[in-house]
Amino acid sequence: MSDDHRWLGEELDLDVYLARIGYDGPRTASVPTLRALVRAHTTTIPFENLEILLGRGIPLDLNSLQDKLIRQKRGGYCYENVTLFAAALERLGFGVTGLSGRVTVGVADTGVLRPATHALARVTTPDDDRVWICDVGFGFGPLEPYELVDSAGEFALGQWRYRLERRLDDPALWVLYQHGADGWLDRYTFTENPQFRIDYAVGNHFVSTAPRSPFTTRPFVQRFLPDAHHVLDDLTWTSQYPDGTATSRELEPAELPKILAEVFDIDLADADARALVETPWRTP
Repeated sequence: MSDDHRWLGEELDLDVYLARIGYDGPRTASVPTLRALVRAHTTTIPFENLEILLGRGIPLDLNSLQDKLIRQKRGGYCYENVTLFAAALERLGFGVTGLSGRVTVGVADTGVLRPATHALARVTTPDDDRVWICDVGFGFGPLEPYELVDSAGEFALGQWRYRLERRLDDPALWVLYQHGADGWLDRYTFTENPQFRIDYAVGNHFVSTAPRSPFTTRPFVQRFLPDAHHVLDDLTWTSQYPDGTATSRELEPAELPKILAEVFDIDLADADARALVETPWRTP
């Protein structure tokens, strides 16, 4: 198999990655290991788009990802998280196929069509026939992989509730729903059409540069924990909980570095913190 079809797991410093996410369990390609790795990654590495606002690009080569997400202990969005996670799984002996999803939260009933720019992974293990979806780059879990099966129905991962269905009008299309304060919401749709690193490079370019991309106009940062989901959207900080309750408040620009460090576990360099506070993305 050519390198274009692989995740280049041999280039990953596995020891440092596992230490970064706080995983010290077995290094076997098994379902229990997969569950533990997804939980560790999603609750440790935050979701963030700050490099774009600071005028820098989002490289997806493994060395750059290791430098940012591991050595600098920063976060990233779906393409960064999934590429790094896929390399780790490949290194451990899992079967990994990249997939793309189309985020439907907020537009499912409007007819608005968003591009398929959410990255997730289809994962298998050598000793188990089940197929799993791992979503470590959405910023909102799930805490564990979920099985790709028609009969999944409603299921809970930790305290958070989900539902997986095929679209009746298009059986090739899967829909993941998530339960929240307003009931069941479409989260995203996806197919099993394989995606490779080159496909993610194309989607990453759009997401990080296009004026219509939500990530080029304001900060969007998330921290997902077993009992809370923290979101920074522009200057609005919201915390959501599994029982559907939420709190929210508006921040002053000068508060951003402190909130990023204390709530989202993102410590910016002093120059970057100043630049973020002073950048022109803020709404007048």
